[in-house]
Amino acid sequence: MDKSIFKITQMDCPSEESLIRMKLDSVEGIKALYFNIPDRKLTVFHEGNLPEIEIAINKLKLGDQLISSEKTEDVKMPEDKKQSKLLWTVLIINFVFFTIELTTGWFSKSMGLVADSLDMLADSIVYGLSLFAVGKSAIRKKKVATLAGYFQILLAVIGFIEVLRRFVRSETLPNFSTMILVSIFALIANAICLFLLQKSKSNHEAHMKASMIFTSNDIIINLGVIMAGLCVMLLNSGIPDLIIGSIVFILVIQGAFKILQLGK
Repeated sequence: MDKSIFKITQMDCPSEESLIRMKLDSVEGIKALYFNIPDRKLTVFHEGNLPEIEIAINKLKLGDQLISSEKTEDVKMPEDKKQSKLLWTVLIINFVFFTIELTTGWFSKSMGLVADSLDMLADSIVYGLSLFAVGKSAIRKKKVATLAGYFQILLAVIGFIEVLRRFVRSETLPNFSTMILVSIFALIANAICLFLLQKSKSNHEAHMKASMIFTSNDIIINLGVIMAGLCVMLLNSGIPDLIIGSIVFILVIQGAFKILQLGK
């Protein structure tokens, strides 16, 4: 058995982990994968076929570098069904709040809420691709990933166009009270996710630590939308809402391009 360690400089959350898992799923000879996201390292336990593994990882363009490769008999791969159920819970919460924020954001004319809803959708897509991929063919996985990536980009582009239109036409101010209230509920939802992850007995593992970091980033975005709502109220201007919306749309598009790498 071979043990190869890669440095992945752009692997900073479970999204990249899911993308790498799916990309390597079709490579023969891989026995186990161990992700240390805080240190941005991936350990691959495999039987030969190292060149193909390197090519597959490199196609994701996440700043990969092979650190070492050696023979070993010590294969440790933490697998816990409770982790899977926990991540399913986080996925469902994200999708529910995608629906809530998209609906309330549209009717309250808040691009910040709409953008935040797409960020939650992006989280759901990545986890969903990883969880639903089990037992599916590599070709089918690539097709699903490609469709999901383009759909995400399409939504973000439509959002950007709407931001520009509202900036030029100076329409009615977004309902800042709805922005703040819904974002507070989204903040609570993400806080619950963070609590569940921290409460897990396996929260010391790199994968679960990374999930907590990922959820913490969502909380920062929620706080950003809340601050934008307060600025709309105090300044009597919709510009803060458009600014936070644009920032989150950029993050969503970046995530979509990572998903599209799986279709190649």
